[in-house]
Amino acid sequence: MFKVPAFLADPNQWMRNMAFAINQLIDGKSNAVGQVTLRANETTTVVSDLRVGIDSVIPLQPTTANAAAAVATTYISSLGKQTFTITHASNAQTDKTFKYLIQG
Repeated sequence: MFKVPAFLADPNQWMRNMAFAINQLIDGKSNAVGQVTLRANETTTVVSDLRVGIDSVIPLQPTTANAAAAVATTYISSLGKQTFTITHASNAQTDKTFKYLIQG
């Protein structure tokens, strides 16, 4: 006998869940964000994130004063499957924290 998949057991609940997810996307809530603190005394910081692909675009938003001061010398230098590398100036600051958004 055919078994009904769990997500179809209550089609009305499934439709409510889909509507909620679509409304969240419309409101800009894609759950594709993260946070990274640049490594002190290093020139690169590698970030692992399952949502990253080789065609992703990843803007950075500084969240601390030292991160804001580092913007001019900070950039995404490489993308790979589930990873990206940030290249930045080397100094002893430990609070260069950025939020990032994964697009694509």
